[in-house]
Amino acid sequence: MPLTATDLEIFQQQLPDYQMELVDGEIIVMSPSGLEPDEIALEIGRQLANWVRPRKLGRVAGSSAGFKLPNANEDVRAPDCSFVKAERLKRTTQDFARLVPDLGFEVVSKSDSLEKQRQKVKFYLSLEMVVGVVVDPRTRAVEVCRPGQDEAQILRDGDILTLPELFPGWEMEISSIWAPEFD
Repeated sequence: MPLTATDLEIFQQQLPDYQMELVDGEIIVMSPSGLEPDEIALEIGRQLANWVRPRKLGRVAGSSAGFKLPNANEDVRAPDCSFVKAERLKRTTQDFARLVPDLGFEVVSKSDSLEKQRQKVKFYLSLEMVVGVVVDPRTRAVEVCRPGQDEAQILRDGDILTLPELFPGWEMEISSIWAPEFD
């Protein structure tokens, strides 16, 4: 018998120190990602929030924000960084948001595979996410995926990420998201 979002909530209450997702009726315990991927996700979120919040465009969330998705199994997933348009989520909630974010970033960690993160983004896009992004610190590459496009747009240091379908005028230098080095 597949588990549900209610089961996930019960597990999270009993094991509050663990981050979990519900995928195809199974609870997946997420291991900590390590420092570098979290620094990157936080920097992306910071840059997004600095643009979004003063303009009241919507909500920017980190990897603890769970989204109850509209697929058959009602998966609960948590992108490393996400954005939801204001008109889709006028008020925040203590519960899982019952929608697909408009934008999701997945940062590849030491315990992840690049292909696994690509599949997550493809899954989000199949549920009508507007843009999904895979960030690979190992190669310092950013893959921007949009519905209906066979190939991801690959960005590297020196390139600038723009998302005009969500944030006209916003720009993020790819070189600005990587964890700093203090040599």
